[in-house]
Amino acid sequence: MYNLRLTDQEPWEMLVPRACLKERYGLSQWIKTNIKRKECVLFQKGSSEDTCKCGYSKAVHNDEAIKPEDFVGETWDKHRHVMEVPTNAFGEIQFDGLQQTTAKYARVSSDTNPEMLYRLLTEQWELQPPNLLISVTGGAKNFNLKPHLRNMFHRGLIKVAQTTGAWIVSGGTNAGVMKHVGQAVRDYALSNSMQGQIVAIGVATWGVIHNREALIKQEGCFPALYMTDTKSQGRLSCLDKNHTHFLLVDDGTHGQYGVEIELRSCLEKCISGKQLGKKGSSVTIPFVCVVLEGGPGTLNTIFNAMRNGTPCVILEGSGRIADVIAQVSGLPLQQITIALIRQLMERFFGQEYKTFTNFNIIEWTKKIQDIVRESHLLTIFRVREDSHGDVDVAILKALLKASRSSEILTMDCWKTQLELAIAWNRVDIAKTEIFTEENLWSSADLHQAMLSALIGNKPQFVTLLLENGVSLRKFLQDEETLCKLYTEMPSCLFLRKLAKRVHNSRHSRADPPESITLAHVSEEVRHLLGNSTQHIYPPSREQRYCMSMEDLSLSLSKNNAAHPPTEVEQRDACCDIFLWAVVQNNRDLAEIAWEQCQDSVCAALAATRILKKLAGGESDAEEAEEMLNLANHYEKHAVGVFSECHNTDEERAEKLLVRVSNCWGGMTSLRLALQAEDKNFVALSGVQAFMTQVWCGKLSVDNHIFRVLICMFFFPLIYTGFLAFRHDELFQREAKKQEAMEKVEKVTGNTHSARSRCSVQHDKPLSCWARLESLYSSPQVKFYWNIVSYFFFLVLFAGVLMMDFHTTPSIPELLLYVWMFSLVCEEFRQLFCNSDGFGLRMKAKLYITDLWNFLDVLSIILFLIGLAFRLTSELFYAGKIVLCFDFVVFCLRLMAIFTISQTLGPKIIIVRKMMKDLFFFMFLLSIWVVAYGVAKQGIFIHNDTRLDWIFRGAIYEPYLIIFGNFPKNIDEVKFDLDSCSLNGTDPLLPKCPILNESQIPAFPEWLTIIMLCVYLLFANILLLNLLIAIFNFTFQEVQDNTDRIWKFQRYELIKEYYSRPAAPPPFIIFSHLSLLIRSIWMWKPHYKCRDLKTKLNQAENMELLSWEALMKDRYLLSEKQEKSRSTETRIMDTAQKVTSISERLEREEETVSAVMLKRLTTLEEQVNQSTKMLQRIMDSLISKGFAAKEEEPDASNVTDESSVCSRNDSASRNSFHVNCRQYYYPESKVTRFPVPEEKVPWEVSFRSYQPICYASEDGSDCTDGQDAPDKYRNPGGRTGIRGRGALGHFGPNLHLDLVLTRCKDSERSTLEFLVICDSSQIIFTLPSGPVERDDHLPETLKQTLGSTLYDAINAKVSVGTKLSKCYVDDSRNTDNAWVETTVLNIHLDRTSQLMVDINTQVSSRSSSLQWEESSSKNKLSPDQTESVRMVEELHDRKL
Repeated sequence: MYNLRLTDQEPWEMLVPRACLKERYGLSQWIKTNIKRKECVLFQKGSSEDTCKCGYSKAVHNDEAIKPEDFVGETWDKHRHVMEVPTNAFGEIQFDGLQQTTAKYARVSSDTNPEMLYRLLTEQWELQPPNLLISVTGGAKNFNLKPHLRNMFHRGLIKVAQTTGAWIVSGGTNAGVMKHVGQAVRDYALSNSMQGQIVAIGVATWGVIHNREALIKQEGCFPALYMTDTKSQGRLSCLDKNHTHFLLVDDGTHGQYGVEIELRSCLEKCISGKQLGKKGSSVTIPFVCVVLEGGPGTLNTIFNAMRNGTPCVILEGSGRIADVIAQVSGLPLQQITIALIRQLMERFFGQEYKTFTNFNIIEWTKKIQDIVRESHLLTIFRVREDSHGDVDVAILKALLKASRSSEILTMDCWKTQLELAIAWNRVDIAKTEIFTEENLWSSADLHQAMLSALIGNKPQFVTLLLENGVSLRKFLQDEETLCKLYTEMPSCLFLRKLAKRVHNSRHSRADPPESITLAHVSEEVRHLLGNSTQHIYPPSREQRYCMSMEDLSLSLSKNNAAHPPTEVEQRDACCDIFLWAVVQNNRDLAEIAWEQCQDSVCAALAATRILKKLAGGESDAEEAEEMLNLANHYEKHAVGVFSECHNTDEERAEKLLVRVSNCWGGMTSLRLALQAEDKNFVALSGVQAFMTQVWCGKLSVDNHIFRVLICMFFFPLIYTGFLAFRHDELFQREAKKQEAMEKVEKVTGNTHSARSRCSVQHDKPLSCWARLESLYSSPQVKFYWNIVSYFFFLVLFAGVLMMDFHTTPSIPELLLYVWMFSLVCEEFRQLFCNSDGFGLRMKAKLYITDLWNFLDVLSIILFLIGLAFRLTSELFYAGKIVLCFDFVVFCLRLMAIFTISQTLGPKIIIVRKMMKDLFFFMFLLSIWVVAYGVAKQGIFIHNDTRLDWIFRGAIYEPYLIIFGNFPKNIDEVKFDLDSCSLNGTDPLLPKCPILNESQIPAFPEWLTIIMLCVYLLFANILLLNLLIAIFNFTFQEVQDNTDRIWKFQRYELIKEYYSRPAAPPPFIIFSHLSLLIRSIWMWKPHYKCRDLKTKLNQAENMELLSWEALMKDRYLLSEKQEKSRSTETRIMDTAQKVTSISERLEREEETVSAVMLKRLTTLEEQVNQSTKMLQRIMDSLISKGFAAKEEEPDASNVTDESSVCSRNDSASRNSFHVNCRQYYYPESKVTRFPVPEEKVPWEVSFRSYQPICYASEDGSDCTDGQDAPDKYRNPGGRTGIRGRGALGHFGPNLHLDLVLTRCKDSERSTLEFLVICDSSQIIFTLPSGPVERDDHLPETLKQTLGSTLYDAINAKVSVGTKLSKCYVDDSRNTDNAWVETTVLNIHLDRTSQLMVDINTQVSSRSSSLQWEESSSKNKLSPDQTESVRMVEELHDRKL
């Protein structure tokens, strides 16, 4: 036992892997180089003798800080006496408790660059960049949430983080809202087996962390034990153990909260500025703020977040400021008064309200009004209203609402929102918020979204996009799209094979690196489907020369006819997507694509072949098992669809089996099923019926075998009706149908059956020659003739070997040679028969892999060897021996005829499997045979040098013992000295065992008998019974699937005799001579073998595929109905309903309790008001009749009365200025005095109004011009600041908006105006600027327009139309200075010289001028949009 402690790094590191230590060393070096902390370098007494002004004790400071030499006589200053040094606290935290969670942490300086922190998170801590950033803020102290709201918050927060891949950022301590975030992460970890999916980053202040000493170590802690002790923490805070990462912000002070706020805001802003997803995306990471409870600090956080354009989600019912905002969010701004906010603050803050001043209430009222004004950024989550939603839905909808209102609702905006929804993987949000009736999407608009959904493995989005109009044919119209899909494919076996193929092709040409092309994909898929397939994507000309010789021979054998241009263009795009999904073993995407495929049966069978081939090469056992399961799944699909087809129309179903599919390498469904060994599909009744028809040829399948055999020898019987033909059956069937139609026609008087009558008249009975040809061309008859021929051949062969094998060949032997020559010719014909159009090398490979063909080749080779020996006098007898062995091979070949038999066919499979079992069993048996034999031979015989007798004694005799041939020499009773040779000199006798003086064997008899008993026990009883058990298992395994195996294996025999010449050997030689003459002397094309495939024309093909798609839909519908009726589905539906009902009951209960609480609160307020009124009445009566002195009403009453005045006065005006009441004055650090909406008019009394005086250049205007405030007063009302601010002078500051207009065309139907655009073409402005008088252009336009153009336009000012001056809500306005705008319109003639000059500058690349059509969707500011509207009214154009 090792006595190890986590804090003792040296022994602990001995157990850490070397790679882990190397990784930790790299992290330590990076952090110490790039991450700093803050340290106080000057100790000055603070609140006590041992405490510095930084808050730390004297013991924490180093000696240099206690006795400084550089800062003698200086007063402690945070900015000067706190320095950055390398951090000394980083690594991993291991929290105490039952669940010892681990988190990563780092102590960082408050001045750290946010980019460096982002690199720490993503590069060093290896976090995936987020798709969404959620900042959770609110109350820092513990508060209670209602159980239902707490559960909804926990569930919603984790759901949105899990589904979108978001980062959650909070304060990180074990209190308040941060504790609720930690509890949500904990609940997820307890209910989910997969850890590490939720990223919760805590940004806390280092100086307020309790027990932080355990985190300090110069080289990092891996891990650091952290004790969560909330009882002794005092004013400090403990870290929350459920967060996954911590950034502990250090500013060099101790005990000061809020240090992390600025750095956290900068980090969040940095993260939200990063690109979403992969490089090149125009969308940045969305950022949302979630608010629970909170106080004034939280209000400031919400206010600042909205100023930066960050949407906020506030949970109503969480308490304090969150409930205050939720209460007023739906009210008009005029109704959000100081009195209302005061009332709500008192209601929701309780005793804390008493600490608020009147100025606080005014300031918070103004901020709440600004928050409510930004309605597109504010989302209130109400439990009652969102009874069918959740917090995650509210968060995502808030982001989409913010993005919709941040710009004009163009298609780019909707695409951005769709890209966000795909990144979040929230198809529910896309359905309700994006794909609405008001949006019309084209297929091209959704192509990028479809690409993202496929690459990101978002099957639900793929389905949604297909439902909303995506055309896969148009999507894959560009070949690069499909290549990109394969390039971006997740790591899998197929991608590794593909990369290897690309690498090999590159090295074969010594070219620069190339990317994946469809030719590479085609080659790899062809090897997966089998060498008998064609390329699914034809190789390009420049890629042909890098193909292998096998591929090249295949390509040349096609004569470039496998893929005509029309067929390539008409390739099914759904099959391409299906293939892409299958090779990466993606079940969901493959299922979606398969449902869209037209050639669904071939696609499913091809998938089974590919998946089984990939599973064979997959090293991961689980992945291989998933591939096999998916292969079985698609075999089931193929079985279901074809069964539906066969049950509906047998004729069309047969066409589906033999139809050549261009999408799958020119293969047929039947061939794909056989290559994939899909026995269930081949065993279908429809497939077997087709194979039976092929087997019978043109004969009827109802003919008994004896009728066929009789007609084979007595063919005139076929003219007597003894044998039925399929053509006759079809003719009789059509005749009966026609007769029935005629009867219907007579009854109904309808003549619609004329066509069918005409079609029947063209069908005539078979002629005599046709009947004879149909009989002998039937594969069934060919097979029977070949069996007869083969039996005669074996009889002739046996007779020659046993009775007529002379030195000079006899006539029977010569006949045997001719017969054998015909068999050799037939094998060559099968080898060169190119029914699939394959190359010779590929055809030879396919030929030799068949067992029966292998036996044929072996028998031919042995016969040729035996014949060569037989013709040589010295090897005559050896030749006969070889021919005898060859006869054995020919007899074994006879077993192939049993494959057609349903009874004996499966038995051949059993024999083949048992041979494999026996082969491996012999290895086990040989161990015991050799072990016993060598031991016995060594004990019995001494130094025998004859190898033949050693083999007999050590191997042969022990092997015979297994079969009951017991040796006699192990028992001295039966020992016979005459049966052996004493010295081993007699070659015909074995050597005698070691003898004693009495000439009796000297070996210990008891030992040899024991050895024999043990040997027999294991060999005869154990091993032989094991072999029997193995054989029994193999037999049962095959016997249980007898029917399927037989139906599967008979195809090759049917195919062979389907394409075989009619004559049996040796007469088949005449067919071979005919082929030779036609191919050589008569210069006719090579004979092409018949094969079970049919190439349909385009019209027939499309009709058949459409019908197959209809059958597939029926099958899927039946599967869906069957699944819905299953017990498992019903149980799941019932569980969901019970959960929904329980949640609704819980929600109703909380709603009722909330209503009762609200009523009680209202009643309490009324009682308090009544008490106050009674007190005032009593005070009045106490005055004893004297006139009561009117008391100054309290602040709340004054505010309430003034608010009424404000509402009455403001009833006639739409709204007050907003920009000039912003909290921060532009381009300065000055803050305005808060002016709520009701206090804007000068007519409304505002006693607390005390704005500061500000002038940007100097402050003289505020002191010298004492009459300025009385002389100049902003006509828009109060602004919260006095003086002239950043404006040029007091009073109105004139601003000119130049609107240069022209007619777009000669018809004068469209008005255009000149704008100045920025480099991004996003922000447009009118030519404008400040002026002293409105009779000349602003001087600031000279740089934009150029001197020449500026002077030309300036000369036209006098002829332009000046519209009335108007007040502008400018952010620079003050109480005593404001901006007024004059709109100047100059309408230009299209033929004028000025117009020519302007157009010349507009067309210049460096120019920022641009003509824009007058439209309601322009990109101008609201003020300038109003200027354009005024000009359009002047020209009688409606905006």
